[in-house]
Amino acid sequence: MMRETTLRICEKGHRYYKKTDCNTCPKCEQEKKPVEGFLARLSSPARSALIHEGITTLEQLAQHTEKDILKLHGIGRASIPTMKAALEEKGLSFK
Repeated sequence: MMRETTLRICEKGHRYYKKTDCNTCPKCEQEKKPVEGFLARLSSPARSALIHEGITTLEQLAQHTEKDILKLHGIGRASIPTMKAALEEKGLSFK
């Protein structure tokens, strides 16, 4: 059963349509996306999951195991190669 698409307006006045109960404004999310660094390479859910856990630098990411990162809601297997590549560029790796 498909849900009806509804028009939503966020606190900043952005107008967007959604079929789910999620109230996240896609325009606000795009504005928050970093333009550089490893977080800029990740999808919005993966980036949000790391930020929620306080992981905003590669040094902080390197303090965690790959298995621990995969347990975070929003992180999928597709994100791991991107994170590994960013860590390797700085001479780092997962714990």
